[in-house]
Amino acid sequence: MKDQQKKPPQENIAAPQYCGYVAIVGRPNVGKSTLLNKILGQKISITSRKPQTTRHQVMGIDTHEQYQTVFVDTPGVQRKHDSAIHRYMNKAATSAMLDVDVVVLVVDRLQWTEEDAFVAASIKPTEAPVILAINKVDRLVEKARLLPHIQSLASELSWADIIPVSAKSGHNVDALQGAIRKRLPEQAHFFPAEQITDRSERFLVAEIIREKIMRAMGEELPHKAAVEIERFESEARLTTISALIWVERDGQKKILVGKSGANLKAIGSEARTDIERLLDTKVMLKLWVKVKASWSDDERMLQSLGYSETR
Repeated sequence: MKDQQKKPPQENIAAPQYCGYVAIVGRPNVGKSTLLNKILGQKISITSRKPQTTRHQVMGIDTHEQYQTVFVDTPGVQRKHDSAIHRYMNKAATSAMLDVDVVVLVVDRLQWTEEDAFVAASIKPTEAPVILAINKVDRLVEKARLLPHIQSLASELSWADIIPVSAKSGHNVDALQGAIRKRLPEQAHFFPAEQITDRSERFLVAEIIREKIMRAMGEELPHKAAVEIERFESEARLTTISALIWVERDGQKKILVGKSGANLKAIGSEARTDIERLLDTKVMLKLWVKVKASWSDDERMLQSLGYSETR
């Protein structure tokens, strides 16, 4: 009997990794931030019922087995450019579509507005596949109208996929994730598996405070408030945060503060709860309100508040 030839030990071959950037785009208030938060299972983008809640590009990183999807949530694309902040927001939204691997265009149920068409037109130059996510389908009363609507949208752009979803309930979000992952290029992951965003804790804290302002103020203070973190100190199990809220007129300050400071106290209380959840520590939060006329059209002021391309 011949001696059996010894086989060299098999090397452990690592499974291939897939990673890429995905821009989530759409007109204001279609649910882009809610969709990103649902995918990540964690809140990193603030939400409210008001359009233009998102002002910055916010990156969310979803790592699942060999797939790492780097989402970029963007401000709603809009046609008006009547102030420096609107110009900044539009630039942040459109620049996100450059050099990405996939674009997800989010629309609201059976609506296809001039603003939706404007966003779709801005996408056309990209070479990346575009997935149309029809959001809020759980709120459709006449569900039989969905299929004809999808068929009518098929001619608007060369869609890679058209997927009805509900960002709020999570309906079909896994199907959307699957459609995205199969289009990611094969390459090593860009970020550690445990990292969920590229934004700092200071940024996330400021955004939480701004969210509570927008939710509390209704239509009384539309988009005229900005938040600046002046102090952020962590000691043992306590984080002390001082935040300055900028508004444009004395009347806005009066509304925001409220009678005997009631509105500002309520905003601070709700913000502190979310911040403690984010930081996993006790938080002492102090809020002040100051007036700066036309801050939203002041390029230097915007840069000091973090509205810059370099972030």
